[in-house]
Amino acid sequence: MNLLPQLALVPLLLPDWLDPEFLLRALGNGALWGAAFIVFIECAIFPVLPGDSLLFTVGMFIAQEPPIISFAGMSQQATLAIAILVLVVAAVAGNVVGYWVGKKVSPWLFKPRPGFIGKIFSAKHLAQTHDFFERYGSKALVLGRFVPFVRTFVTMVAGAAGMSFRTFITWTGIGAVLWAAGVTLLGYFLGTIDFIAHNIDAVLVVIVLVSVIPMVVEWLLARRRARAESAQG
Repeated sequence: MNLLPQLALVPLLLPDWLDPEFLLRALGNGALWGAAFIVFIECAIFPVLPGDSLLFTVGMFIAQEPPIISFAGMSQQATLAIAILVLVVAAVAGNVVGYWVGKKVSPWLFKPRPGFIGKIFSAKHLAQTHDFFERYGSKALVLGRFVPFVRTFVTMVAGAAGMSFRTFITWTGIGAVLWAAGVTLLGYFLGTIDFIAHNIDAVLVVIVLVSVIPMVVEWLLARRRARAESAQG
């Protein structure tokens, strides 16, 4: 059964501002700078934005003949290099903002309070998160970069949990390079393939689904470890 037609219908159900192809075309000559701003906002405070698919589409638009994203007098390779630099900086800057938001609001956010909110943002959860970063800090910041929603909240939690800024900026920087550069390059090299260019909506949905795999794998491994510890206890 061919799933591409069904997958291609998914973006049609989303608002235009979540469709990366629509966004970049609407931004025209400012497409790269608009993409950088969206990446910054998503990484900082607002997770409901098309980060992965936007990066892929930027790379694909640079690779098109003629390129949809370009700078006058520059080759596609030079444009790609500039785009990657701009997007990596935007991703790191956004996460730095998210880190300080988490650091500054955590005393208020995690103070004892009754009700559902108090159960979610509890001191116990903060302590557990701190332990999580003590054990998986670098892995959390790198793997979390590839997962929608998680890439926003993981930096807030890092700040709230008291992770040192030096450790944070080192590993969030590594994650930003792997994510922003990697996904943009993927779009650049795969975007010239006719099948992908003609089925971009379906490809973007697949990218989002694949991006969740690392966190699913980590969750399954954590469950296995918990069961093993429970059996030994």
